[in-house]
Amino acid sequence: MPKIPSTRAVRAPSDTPKRGGGGKLVYETLRDEIIELKQKPGSPLDETSLSERFSMSRSPIREALVRLSADGLVETLANRSTIVTPLDIGDFPRYVEALDYIQRVVTRLAARNRSDRDIELMAQAAETYDEACRSGNRLEMSAGNKAFHMAIADAGGNNYLTEAYGRLLDEGRRVLHMHYARRSESNDPFPLSPEHYDMVDAIKAVDESRADQLAHEHTRMFHERLIDFMRVNYVAPME
Repeated sequence: MPKIPSTRAVRAPSDTPKRGGGGKLVYETLRDEIIELKQKPGSPLDETSLSERFSMSRSPIREALVRLSADGLVETLANRSTIVTPLDIGDFPRYVEALDYIQRVVTRLAARNRSDRDIELMAQAAETYDEACRSGNRLEMSAGNKAFHMAIADAGGNNYLTEAYGRLLDEGRRVLHMHYARRSESNDPFPLSPEHYDMVDAIKAVDESRADQLAHEHTRMFHERLIDFMRVNYVAPME
């Protein structure tokens, strides 16, 4: 398993701006479209059509699809065709279970191993997330939420857990996008935000038990709000 690169700087709210050419541009464009559900779950991603769309050869298209596959956002089928990874509501409880366990572990490790600089980066990431909430840009909100939690994982100092956690967060960004849509309907401008600051305080205080508890409550709140959203908008699949 390759060593995950250092992430000691706070990530930009929208991950990285879509600049340059080649596979990077294709990757960032498709990633955002998948997260925002503009590319529907289960829909095909045809290399020839994408090559025409981006006016590129198929080589950078394949490069982008490989990166999206590593993020868990696309799947390659047995016939070698590629589709946007389906959203299976039945799998959601298992996803939340995995997220809960790893989120608690990385947050506990952050409380044990954090440096003063780590605390600064977490606080900055929490503020950046709030700025994204004020803008109302859901893509920036989900990127900012990921950046905050990755700052916590970085402070824990376990690259293997950080890599696995990052993948889980990437896979959940489409679901988080739906969560934000639901919260905007209830006039909640800062979904998930207050708990971020509580987590930073617990980590700063080197309180592993409190950090673990807050991380668990954070996941549980996310789960409950998403179930509420699914009941309202996707009643049939849940029956």
